[in-house]
Amino acid sequence: MDFRAEVPQTELDELQRRLGAARWPDQLPEADWSYGVERDRLKEITEYWRTSYDWRRFEDRLNAHPQYVTEIDGQRVQYIHTKSSRPPLLLLHGWPGASSDFLELIEPLAEDFDLVIPTMPGFGFSGPTTATGWGVDRIARAWATLMEQLGYERYGVHGYDWGARIGPALARLAPERVVGLHLDGYLAFPQGEELTEAEQQRLSGLDRWQAERSGYASIQGTRPQTLAYALVDSPVGQLAWNLEWYDDYGHRIGAISNDKILDTVTLTWLTGTAGSQARLYRESQSSWGAEVTHCPVPTGLAVFPNDSTVRKLVEREFDVVHYTEFDRGGHFAALEVPDLVIEDLRAFFGKL
Repeated sequence: MDFRAEVPQTELDELQRRLGAARWPDQLPEADWSYGVERDRLKEITEYWRTSYDWRRFEDRLNAHPQYVTEIDGQRVQYIHTKSSRPPLLLLHGWPGASSDFLELIEPLAEDFDLVIPTMPGFGFSGPTTATGWGVDRIARAWATLMEQLGYERYGVHGYDWGARIGPALARLAPERVVGLHLDGYLAFPQGEELTEAEQQRLSGLDRWQAERSGYASIQGTRPQTLAYALVDSPVGQLAWNLEWYDDYGHRIGAISNDKILDTVTLTWLTGTAGSQARLYRESQSSWGAEVTHCPVPTGLAVFPNDSTVRKLVEREFDVVHYTEFDRGGHFAALEVPDLVIEDLRAFFGKL
């Protein structure tokens, strides 16, 4: 079924009201980002959200592309689909995003591929999940079903963040259908391998993760419902929860524009999906650290600054035939450096 984003003005007005009525906590002098999102930065982007951000601009960008909704395994799924006679490519987003993460890739890549860009169950216009069990493997099965419904027997897959875990699950589920797997931000843990100094440095991000950045995942992976009450009730609270990652915990403030941040944050707010997004972490707990079989699908890796991807570790799990290290970009590469993602996708799938 065809789909268009058309949010009632009353919902946008209510968002404005809530932003204007926000209550602000105190902040310790000189705490900066060391205790969490810095208050002045959050106030700055909240005021921009209240006075200048244009949701209708984002709606128009989204509606410029063909969108659809379907039901798979009892769950609503929204997706973007550019149709042609070109080879199909499935693009998979992560938390806290949606299919709209790839908007800047669509027009250039549509010259080379049919694009299928679904929004994960529980995210954005796919709406909240309505049952338990929507973890990595079930979402991978849903994407296999979607591609089959669209008539694609063979297709490429790209994913980042959760997409870089769901993509491999799909490739293992249907290796005869996935012609190539392209990942950015993929992490394989060491198992006693001897590492070079450069590889050890790349993996040092794991220490920072444990010391500074793993709290959100622990909460979402254990008590997502408790968190949901705060996020779904307070747009400023939801913005803070997401902004920590978009601003790289204060290390790269502004690397992603306010508009791009607010596109996703507003989408999550208007669809009431902050809680169901968090549930993905709970539903996927059993997949963390699980033993995996070697995936025979040709695999390409794009590695951006601060990624903890080490090729020799990934080669335990995949047939790595393409590996590119970039000197700019970050975790949300499709939002920050879409030109590099496009370049690497063309280079990798051009080989196949």
